[in-house]
Amino acid sequence: MEEQYTISDPRVLKAVAHPLRVRLLGLLRGDGPATASELGRKVGESSGSTSYHLRELFKYGFIEEDADQRDGRERRWRARHRYTSWDAVELSASAEGREALRIIHLRQAEMVGRVMEEYDQAGWSEEWADVSGMSDHLLTLPPAALREFKDRAEELLRDLTARHAGDPGARKVHVWLGAVPRTSQEEES
Repeated sequence: MEEQYTISDPRVLKAVAHPLRVRLLGLLRGDGPATASELGRKVGESSGSTSYHLRELFKYGFIEEDADQRDGRERRWRARHRYTSWDAVELSASAEGREALRIIHLRQAEMVGRVMEEYDQAGWSEEWADVSGMSDHLLTLPPAALREFKDRAEELLRDLTARHAGDPGARKVHVWLGAVPRTSQEEES
């Protein structure tokens, strides 16, 4: 699997921003190869619907057939990349790009909401409950400081992942990084 798929075409970003496609791609990245039927059961959709959206993800280069795990009856799909990225400045240069960014950011926020809604601390040990959750901060920073934060946080995550590879207590965890400046309206209130 390749590390990253960098998108520069707003139409490609918009294609992956479809709510079901975002979920399907996330499942293929997180859980590994699957058929349309298997994914349909996980997301509560028909295999016909998931099959259509998988073909769209394939068309735009996000997924591929999994030749290593062929299913005699159905195509088995796998993600081609661990991450999807884009240059927000480049995409913001056009109205279509700004719209695609807005849509993908909303999909990301929906996913965070869905994961947090499904998370129940009662189902986890005290050790996991103690380190799980979310926090928010309202800081006054220039863009350079925010860039430094993002770069250092991603570097730390890569380092921690490498150092704890193979740890029997390790689990897949959702980690989100997000930061946006407050709008003028928020400043006034």
